[in-house]
Amino acid sequence: MAQARIEERPSLTLRRLYPVAPEKVWRAWTDPQALKRWFGPAPGEPVALAELDVRVGGRYRILFGGADGREHEVRGEYREVDPPRRLVFTWTWPRTTPERESLVTIELREAPGGTELVFRHEKFFDAAVRDNHLRGWSGTLEKLARALERL
Repeated sequence: MAQARIEERPSLTLRRLYPVAPEKVWRAWTDPQALKRWFGPAPGEPVALAELDVRVGGRYRILFGGADGREHEVRGEYREVDPPRRLVFTWTWPRTTPERESLVTIELREAPGGTELVFRHEKFFDAAVRDNHLRGWSGTLEKLARALERL
């Protein structure tokens, strides 16, 4: 009997170079007030709430406004916390698809001229969901670049 082939679920990896120290990028991801200044994929999407319990087993909850005027909520649990190098957390949309949990890994590395961020989001439900998140994360990481100038 042939074994069923298990296909890997879709994922995405993005890399960015920020002209600041890793500690500053870490703070942007882990300090609620700092995160509220930049999180979300598009301009004009304010963060209404950022609750972050940044420790292994700690949970987070972020509410932000969408361009469509609707509020979006994302939640998850921190799986790895290694300041200022590595942050791993689960990712769910509790209002729309609470049964779909994916995983985000952020790695920060010192690089010439600043910090290299390696962002990986994996275990997507399908390629369409991955592609939607690629658009969202691309915009979010651009907003992070602008925010780091002011943090």
